[in-house]
Amino acid sequence: MRILSWNVNGVRAALKKGIWDWLLQASPDVICLQEIKAKPEQMAEEHLNGFQQEYRYGFWNPSKRPGYSGVGTFLNKGFEAVEFGIGDDYFDEEGRVIKIRFPEFVLFNVYFPNGGRDLTRLNFKLEFYERFLEICDQIHGAGEKIIICGDFNTAHREIDLRNPKQNQTTSGFLPEERAWIARYLEHGFVDVYRDLYPDRVQYTWWTYRFSARKRNIGWRLDYFMVSEALMSKIEDMVIHDEVEGSDHCPVVLVLNE
Repeated sequence: MRILSWNVNGVRAALKKGIWDWLLQASPDVICLQEIKAKPEQMAEEHLNGFQQEYRYGFWNPSKRPGYSGVGTFLNKGFEAVEFGIGDDYFDEEGRVIKIRFPEFVLFNVYFPNGGRDLTRLNFKLEFYERFLEICDQIHGAGEKIIICGDFNTAHREIDLRNPKQNQTTSGFLPEERAWIARYLEHGFVDVYRDLYPDRVQYTWWTYRFSARKRNIGWRLDYFMVSEALMSKIEDMVIHDEVEGSDHCPVVLVLNE
């Protein structure tokens, strides 16, 4: 089973840049998109039909605010239930979570908040981390396994961004943000990529400014976090940093079913 996660920074714009051809070639079993910035009725008919033709099930959780945030999950694999959000309007009006329950695990497609350049959204971001972890703790407490994929909007360690010293006071690498990534790991999760490749340097996001992508001045913000009990089922995780179409690149988790 192959699960793809990608912050597309506007699904309509990304599709116009040609990401659909790559998605068809990659042919994942599940597609989890973040920052879709659109409702299905805003999609071009050809693009909406493309998703509907290739994937039996399609779920959209757009933000109430137009052109902002939102997540979408598309799959052919049978599932047991789907839920939108985390049960709190304070967070859910921004369309940040889709939960799919499979027999083997619970899959969360999540677009974690950004703290903002001026840090005005930092408290909201940290509160979201806390509330979402409480939900995961409840699921783990019931003996179930979890896969979280998406844009965590935080680089955990210095190896996870090109210029750590210059970004000590930048949201995405603040000590209090990094501490939340560590807390998820303390609560039964594994950062799959870093567990498999402890010393490899790859990034998943590059600012559009300063020719950052061409110079590979990036951050690793996009993760697969899985329950420790699921690690024996993980075959690989691939960062497709060669794929363009967004300021993020797709990441793929390969599971042995």
